[in-house]
Amino acid sequence: MPRSTRRVAFVDSGLGLLGYADALHALRPDLGLVLSLDPDNMPYGPRTPEEVQRLILASARATLPHEPDAIVVACNTASVHGLGALRAELEPAVPVIGTVPAIRPAAAAGGPVAVWATAATTSSDYLRGLVDAFAADVETYAVAALGLAEAIESGDPLAVDECIAYAASQTPAGVRSLVLGCTHYGLVADRIVAALGQGVTIHDSPVAVARQTLRRIGLEPAADATEAGVEAVLLSGRPGALPASWGAYPAGERLLRGAAGRHTLSS
Repeated sequence: MPRSTRRVAFVDSGLGLLGYADALHALRPDLGLVLSLDPDNMPYGPRTPEEVQRLILASARATLPHEPDAIVVACNTASVHGLGALRAELEPAVPVIGTVPAIRPAAAAGGPVAVWATAATTSSDYLRGLVDAFAADVETYAVAALGLAEAIESGDPLAVDECIAYAASQTPAGVRSLVLGCTHYGLVADRIVAALGQGVTIHDSPVAVARQTLRRIGLEPAADATEAGVEAVLLSGRPGALPASWGAYPAGERLLRGAAGRHTLSS
């Protein structure tokens, strides 16, 4: 399999990393991508902080034989509980970039603001701290999008739409900005907009994280660079193929299209 000169690894429990890998690929298509998912242990939300830290460390370590220039933790829960341990172990040799819900830009745009997240994140001190730090003067609502991450992971469009409809029913009228507090949710942002209406602005963080990743490895965006794309897929540490099911989501479809002819896809 051809390898690029430089590559970035993405770690997450599941498909949430697709949107983040896609955003970086759009800015620097010449960077090789190593995608490390953990299907044996997802979702991370119900797990203890100690379990999450152990699992995300294992997923990140599994990428090291591929010599990544940086590792992106494309999971809010894993960033909260594992980012410190990852940086202590891997930096400065390998920069580690985390994800944070885009509450600051949403609050700056004016409220009311809603934050859709998993049940665990919605009730967490972490989310309350972000709201207190960046949206203390803005009317903000935390909404548990029950089952949405799992529905996205399953690729069941009916289940996805049912979960979105439920979360939309729990979102107060008049909300102007919606923060996606789980990396999975961006994969169905178009369906969320359809449920809430065009008057609501979606705030997500893949592009900001991609730009931060480039800064950490000393590169500028170069969208016309020669394409590399996905070089490896790891499933709970095991080498895997690119699942054709990723094509159910625009970000996954773009990554698959870029990999066509260079990988064997699984059904």
